[in-house]
Amino acid sequence: MVNSFNLDAIDRKILGILQDRGDISHAALAEAVGASPASCWRRIKALETAGVLVKTVSLVNPDLVGRGLNVFCQVRMKSHDPVARRNFERFVESHEEVLECYSMSGDWDYLLRVLVADVADYERLLMRGILTHEAVANSSSHFALKSVKYSTAVPV
Repeated sequence: MVNSFNLDAIDRKILGILQDRGDISHAALAEAVGASPASCWRRIKALETAGVLVKTVSLVNPDLVGRGLNVFCQVRMKSHDPVARRNFERFVESHEEVLECYSMSGDWDYLLRVLVADVADYERLLMRGILTHEAVANSSSHFALKSVKYSTAVPV
């Protein structure tokens, strides 16, 4: 388990605002949390150094860039051999359409979140990639009908 960083109320406000508006200026952020710009900057640098703040990104609307099909793919491995798992994880990392991959407990070994253009696009990845990987025994795919809730913000 990772040790948690000791956050005070201002740190929590900073994190909450930055998760919602990563492009906010230091001056506007300082005003919003009731701190001086210099203090706010030092806090941000400390949060970055501690690994609490990892990176700043801009989120893209997948529908508007032709990636409107969200698929959750459960994968079962043939064996739990560490080399086979590493090879599969490298395979996953090499495919940009796989946005997330989790090693799981329970009946399935991995859960992938895949974002593709359409069913044909997913079928190519599944049939020519995932299911042909030497470490994969089988998979089960679940197509998202709509997004009810989507958040990138971690509760602080």
